[in-house]
Amino acid sequence: MRRYLSVGLALALLCTGTAAQQDSLKFAVLGDAGDGSREQYDIGRQMAAARSTFPFEFVLALGDNMYGRQQREDFVTKFQKPYEPLLQAGVRFFGALGNHDDPKQRFYPGFNMGGERFYSFVRQQVRFVVLDTNVLDSKQLAWAESTLRDAREPWKIAYFHHPLYSNGGRHGSSVELRVVLEPVLVRYGVSVVFAGHEHIYERLTPQKGITHFVEGSGGRLRKGDLERAETTAAGFDQDQTFMLVEISGDQMSFRTISRTGATVDSGVIGRRITS
Repeated sequence: MRRYLSVGLALALLCTGTAAQQDSLKFAVLGDAGDGSREQYDIGRQMAAARSTFPFEFVLALGDNMYGRQQREDFVTKFQKPYEPLLQAGVRFFGALGNHDDPKQRFYPGFNMGGERFYSFVRQQVRFVVLDTNVLDSKQLAWAESTLRDAREPWKIAYFHHPLYSNGGRHGSSVELRVVLEPVLVRYGVSVVFAGHEHIYERLTPQKGITHFVEGSGGRLRKGDLERAETTAAGFDQDQTFMLVEISGDQMSFRTISRTGATVDSGVIGRRITS
């Protein structure tokens, strides 16, 4: 029978050995969240509670940041209200566009996209590259290649909506996208990829040296949809989830926490060392 840790114990373990280091970087990861449901608000409360002992600076929003109507009032009920304590504390969300998102979301200040479909930002020793996998055209691919090639940060993390690898029953792996994008990620030393789209949580076994996470159950959930395979390192499809991540030196620690505060996955990943 599976045993899950309480959120308090999970955070204590996550912080062990690294939280006291001043150069560590802490952030959260959330995908497929913006439906205004009770479950989304529950996740928001769990994130706020987690931050009291694990003070993450920002959130990676993996797309489908908003479902259905996307008028001014919807940004209140489907984003500002669920995460109000975080926003009031200065936590910033950095959005990627999903297939349910109006492309005009890139102009919404709360998603910090600067009006761009794809963009990059740096925090401490980490280069984050954010892509729009709804339309991965030659211009965007060339931009991604040049951005990663020129990056001097030791850590390179890419995130976008559609997973290159997934054992979710609804969609599965985005193979056509993988054929085009994966060689660039491998060539230029990306260590970790975060994606959503599948309304489950899954951590894949490393693929060509890259660890892939599917974190698409921040609001929506497709219960029982994970079809475990040899490439599934860990997974959870029984409740909504989010992730807490800390990078210190060459190690990335992570914990995946459910809507009820249980830790359903955790571990440590080493940075890819490329020549």
